[in-house]
Amino acid sequence: MGTIPGRYRLDSRQLRYFVAVARERNFTRAAEKLHIAQPPLSRSIQQLEDEFGVALLDRASRPLALTDAGRLLLEQAVQVLDRMDEMKAMAARMRAAERTVLGVGFVASTLYGYLPEVIRRYRAARPMVDLTLLEMTSIEQVAALKEGRIDVGFGRIPFSDPAIERTLLRNETLCAALPLTHPLSSRTGLLKLAEIAGDTLVVYPKAPRPSYADQILALFRDRGAKPQAVYEVRELQTALGLVAAETGICIVPASVERLRRDNVVYRRLDEPDAVSPIIMSTRKSDRSPETGLILKLVREMYRKEGVAFGA
Repeated sequence: MGTIPGRYRLDSRQLRYFVAVARERNFTRAAEKLHIAQPPLSRSIQQLEDEFGVALLDRASRPLALTDAGRLLLEQAVQVLDRMDEMKAMAARMRAAERTVLGVGFVASTLYGYLPEVIRRYRAARPMVDLTLLEMTSIEQVAALKEGRIDVGFGRIPFSDPAIERTLLRNETLCAALPLTHPLSSRTGLLKLAEIAGDTLVVYPKAPRPSYADQILALFRDRGAKPQAVYEVRELQTALGLVAAETGICIVPASVERLRRDNVVYRRLDEPDAVSPIIMSTRKSDRSPETGLILKLVREMYRKEGVAFGA
């Protein structure tokens, strides 16, 4: 990164420290996660605030809260760090050019489904392949495939591109993530969207668009259901955190139910077409045996689990 005028060079370490504190909302937990002592972490955040000349954290709140400037820096810092991680992964792949390298892009919600098992089986079958996993949105996967940064993408947004081949793996049902105190949290049966249309709706990701957020907004719009308000956030974990804080509700793929979180309950939807596709994307020109093996492993696992492939 460039030098900030006047004093010192802002480095990725400081950004990572700030992101950890911002996400944990607690210096002690952030220090433990970063495996450092709390005093140097506190000094690093103070240096950032001194350099920018603005408070990034509201230390009087419990837990810690971000100021407006802090929220802006968090969004930018996450993007910068993600890009740096991608560049490091690319450099590592170039250094290991003599080895077979496979880059896999995925949207976060697929981690709660069958993707981890697919990756485990692939690693067992191809122990000599360097496997790189990169979290990115479905739209970001398109550019990454074309640029060769990844070889396979697992996303949720149908798109048309002459250079990309898409394979529908399955359609996953959706459910509502509700605060524990929500009037419908004790309901044991299925929910209609109309029953929760009056709530504030939390959607993700905020960008780039179109995205999974647009699928959910269209689901409400097609039924003439209008949320009281819509709150857009960057990622799934943030959305569920807001649900736990009773800020609103969120519509998530059913596999996310495996992600247990305090003060959040999941209720399935009684809407036949309330589904989110899981799509595997590859380059049309790519006839690599590695991508073919991944698709083969998916089919085998679906068959074993009794999951209909492509439905």
